[in-house]
Order: sequence, then structure tokens, then C-alpha cells
Amino acid sequence: MTFSSTLLENAVNEFARLPGIGKKTALRLALYLIKQPEAEALQFGETINRMRKEIKFCSNCLNVSDTELCNICSNSMRQKHLLCVVENIRDVIAIENTQQFNGLYHVLGGIISPLDGVGPDQLSIDALVERVKKEEVQEIIFALNPNIQGDTTIYYIGRKLKGIPVKITTIARGIAFGGELEYADEMTLAKSISNRIPIENYIEAKN
Repeated sequence: MTFSSTLLENAVNEFARLPGIGKKTALRLALYLIKQPEAEALQFGETINRMRKEIKFCSNCLNVSDTELCNICSNSMRQKHLLCVVENIRDVIAIENTQQFNGLYHVLGGIISPLDGVGPDQLSIDALVERVKKEEVQEIIFALNPNIQGDTTIYYIGRKLKGIPVKITTIARGIAFGGELEYADEMTLAKSISNRIPIENYIEAKN
């Protein structure tokens, strides 16, 4: 792709660094910004800059937040005894969009995947165990992607929680094996949460 402007080329290259954005899409985005009033383009840049500088991670669940506690953890109407364990922030958003879950979350920051160099120590598993011990958690719902890595993570954390008096469940298999939560339709995801099953039954079904 040949450019008559180095400034435009640099902007396209920056957009193309974003996941899922190819050079053609990056070019369309850059040309769109060029056509916008200067004030709007500057506002776009300032919004991105402010987000990067000021955004925080909730000290309780590790979800993104504007303050030390996210608006989910600080909401007194949420069920504090119900904890949904997810892989990443996108999964929190996907589940919240179903409007079928009123508990709290715990973001692991990934799943165990030795082939990708991700081990248990790189995830917030120890923080999860501490939360279960300290808080009045009665049930943990594993809402991890239904694949081998997700199953491995569920099994590992289940072992870490052994002996702690807490009910452990996982979402039902409304999500196809190998699928991802963030791409599931809201109805399917909502039913998977509502029809969750005990982890013991889940493990037995896999063996």
C-alpha cells in the first residue's frame, strides 16, 4: 500500500496494530478522521489518551473501573454470595448484557495454557481463593470458554478450593465446545448460566 502522505501512513500503521484491523480497514478509519471537524478528531484522541492514563482495575474483582472499586462490586443490590469466575473483561461484558446474573465477578486474566506459556501463577487464582475464604461466598460459577484450556483451569481451581465450604458449579453446555463466551448470543449465554451444573457432574461428563 503506497501513500502520498507520511502522516497518513503512520496513522494507518497505528490503526493496523489493533487486533482484527487490517490495512484496508485502518485506511478507512484514518480517512474518516481526516474528514471530521478538527474538534471531533481531537476529542477522539483525548478520549483514548484519558482512558489509557486514568482507567483502573477493580481492587476486588480485577474488572476495569474508573475508581478503586468497579460499579458492580460497589453495588449494594448485587448478590455478594454469588461469584462468577471469567477469563477476561470481555466475558464480564457479555454476561452483563444478558441481564440474568446479579452476583459479583472474578476476572482471572486468562486461562491455563502451557502451550502458550500461561501457568497458574500468571493468573489471579490465589486472589480468587483468598476472596472465597474471606468473603461470604456461597457459590462459585465457572463461566470459562468450553475448551481444553478452560476445562484444565476449572479442574485446577477446583482442586485449590477443595475443603472450602462453597458450592462450585459451571455453566451448562449451551455454548458449543470450542466456542467463546463473548461471541455467544445473549439468550444462549443466559440459559447456560441459569442451567449451571455442579462441577462434579461436569467433570464426570467429560470423563
